Amino acid sequence: MAGALTAATIAFLPFLPVFDNQFVNFDDTDLLVSNPFYRGLGPGHLGWMVTTFRMGHYMPLTWLSYGLDYAAWGMDPFGYHLTNALLHAANAALFFLIATRLLGMAMPAVRTEALGLRLAALSAAVVFAAHPLRVESVAWATERRDVLCAFFYLLAVLAYLNACDRPARARTGRLWYGAAIAAHAGALLSKSMAVSLPVVLLCLDVYPLRRLVLDRTLLHSAAGRRPLVEKIPFFVLSAGAGVMALVAIRQIGNLSPLGKLGLLDRLGISAYSLLFYLWKTLVPVRLSPLYELPDAMPWWSLRFGLSLAAVVAITIALVRLRRRRPALLVVWLSYVAILLPVSGVVQNGPQIAADRYTYLAGLGWALLAGAGVGALWLALRRARSVSWVAWRLAPLPLMAAVGLGVLTWRQAEVWRTTETLWTHALSASPSAMAYEALGNMLADEDRRPEAIALYEKGLRLKPGYGPGHVSLGVALFKEGRVAEAIGQYEEAARLMPASSIPLNNLGTALLAQGRPVEAMERYRQALLRAPGDADIHHNYGRALAGQGRAAEAIEQYREALRWRPDHYEAHADLGIALAGQGRLQEALPHFQEAVTLQPGNAEARNNLGLILVKVGRPAEAEAEFREALTLQPGFTEARGNLEALSALRRKEPR
Repeated sequence: MAGALTAATIAFLPFLPVFDNQFVNFDDTDLLVSNPFYRGLGPGHLGWMVTTFRMGHYMPLTWLSYGLDYAAWGMDPFGYHLTNALLHAANAALFFLIATRLLGMAMPAVRTEALGLRLAALSAAVVFAAHPLRVESVAWATERRDVLCAFFYLLAVLAYLNACDRPARARTGRLWYGAAIAAHAGALLSKSMAVSLPVVLLCLDVYPLRRLVLDRTLLHSAAGRRPLVEKIPFFVLSAGAGVMALVAIRQIGNLSPLGKLGLLDRLGISAYSLLFYLWKTLVPVRLSPLYELPDAMPWWSLRFGLSLAAVVAITIALVRLRRRRPALLVVWLSYVAILLPVSGVVQNGPQIAADRYTYLAGLGWALLAGAGVGALWLALRRARSVSWVAWRLAPLPLMAAVGLGVLTWRQAEVWRTTETLWTHALSASPSAMAYEALGNMLADEDRRPEAIALYEKGLRLKPGYGPGHVSLGVALFKEGRVAEAIGQYEEAARLMPASSIPLNNLGTALLAQGRPVEAMERYRQALLRAPGDADIHHNYGRALAGQGRAAEAIEQYREALRWRPDHYEAHADLGIALAGQGRLQEALPHFQEAVTLQPGNAEARNNLGLILVKVGRPAEAEAEFREALTLQPGFTEARGNLEALSALRRKEPR
């Protein structure tokens, strides 16, 4: 227990900087900051958590953890980062326990030396938990799914090891086996990357458990078949999660089609990423939140061709060494199995690799590091006393923790704000996405010419980056360069055929050019891709209203509010449309809700005042006009309305 607590402490300390970190505009915004649906634990919130595929993931347990965070902390990022750090510390403790078991089985001579075994297991836990490659999963609030998935994944492995210690028909063995299946389900409901678990368990059955012998007699006996039969529930769960993951990815159009990325190209990318992660494990410098996938990536290029050849050579060499060094092949095959779902074989997203994908994949290499410490212990122990060896080797985990911890501390600080994150990304691994992110920050500060320059730099780096064309179009549109904006949106629509965003923006730009028929067609196309997008319904409603089709506009406004009840513009425009039809009592609640949503909006106050006059509530109307003028003293319309109301009230009989 002391070793597990030590591992947890060592895992926690390098991540102390994350408690000053904010939410960053790299999925945190869409996932947490602007998403109201997870904020609570009521039936509606829980129902949403188990049915949503938001941002291409099915992860109800991760959403539940966010709901608990919101209940405890509201929207204070400190609490979300604290949960991530505590889960990571728990994972380090679990991995220490697993490493103790596996290293003890693989190295019987070390197992007889309790101190040496604990030292080896602690070294493995330190290499895993304090490594800078873990930062992305821990310091990024969005990647809660990594640390939570790993928590259940490691629980499943530990439960499986406990089950294997018991006779097959023993009640405790069946309970541990059931616990392993349940933990696997928990991991899959946190992140689909846990689909690799049954393959990893089979690898452990081969070595060091030695329950599975890969020879011709494998299927000829009940004992030989048992490890395979035991994995059936795990494979069934993984298959179901794999289907859900593909459905989720397809919904956001993030899956690269075979026509765009051929099979050999995918194999080249996968091989490159396998070697890339190994290199970063050995030399964890210049880590970046994004290693961008290039537009052109033929498998026969030097980078990918050599990677394919190297992966094949490594695999052949380890197969030939399987009898003398079985651990190497088991670790390699587990590593490949864990990374396969997030490699180029199923290319998802703009990255060619990502630090977060090593969270589970790095476990095997950490075990080998621990085995190295165990072997060193034995080598020294043969000629020296236990106390002498302990005195010489005990500092090794501490030295590793300090060295890795310093790098991890510095990398955790990179994630402090959106600006620090993407500024670092541009220095570590320049990408169109990093240029876009920094450009968006400048655009939010109304520094659009500077933002446009950054967008253009990014698109020169990667012309096929669709979101960059969208952001450039938005900035150009706001600068009044509507025709240029339309060109950018059209290019984005070509590059992102499954996305509704460029079509929605294109509709708005066409409407500004006085082309309402074309604009409405773009909105209809956008709604086919995203039928639940409140903004598109609202924009379509405005276009219909501009054409005098009030009834259809009202329908679209209502649809926008069905999907997003807190949509201010939809409430305001619905109120105006209903009032225009003389349906004043129906309109009034929408004007009131608009003021509730934006109490500091002078226009909303003025509009509410107007409808209150029409329904015969002049005193309340006067209060709204006065509040509008308090908020915006130069608001001439509100001043005129207040003066007209005062004149009208003076004429009323007393």
